[in-house]
Amino acid sequence: MAQRTAYSILLLLLIFHSSLAQEINRTKTDARGNEMLLGKIDKSGLTQGGYKAWFEKQFESYAVDPQPIKSIKNELNQHNITIFMGTWCGDSRREVPRFLKILETADYPMDRLTIVALDYEKDQYKKSPGGEEKGLNIIKVPTFIFYKNGKAVNRIVESPVESLEKDMAAILLGKVYVPNYGQIPKLPVD
Repeated sequence: MAQRTAYSILLLLLIFHSSLAQEINRTKTDARGNEMLLGKIDKSGLTQGGYKAWFEKQFESYAVDPQPIKSIKNELNQHNITIFMGTWCGDSRREVPRFLKILETADYPMDRLTIVALDYEKDQYKKSPGGEEKGLNIIKVPTFIFYKNGKAVNRIVESPVESLEKDMAAILLGKVYVPNYGQIPKLPVD
């Protein structure tokens, strides 16, 4: 009897835990039949289906500049990064694979990375099912936000000012960096 009770409790805990977990790499089909990733995603979602061709093309062809990466590798590992992107967006399709290749080259701990795919349909424009974008003033995608000790430090917006590597170095080394589209707003502390 005790074994059956323990089994029942374990089963209930498993069901409860899985109901709390947000689905990753969720897809949505728009009114025209186009599919997009939506909400929290990871690299594996970008290397499947209709996303695979553009992701792999940009990822494989991008030559990472090793010099800035050497200077920021230790500092980079002390930051969490959140990427807001759209699988429907040309800038996201270009910059996100390149950014992920840079992180892999730097041996960045990917458990410190969050990628959120946003919608583009009129009533959900630049929103995610989990609302991760709320209060962050996401005006262009992709937006790469760097956090240190729970505080937003700076961001790269849509495309780099110089290069992804050099922009990352400026941000992580505390240099003056103004992203595209002007000054960033004050961001909430996590």
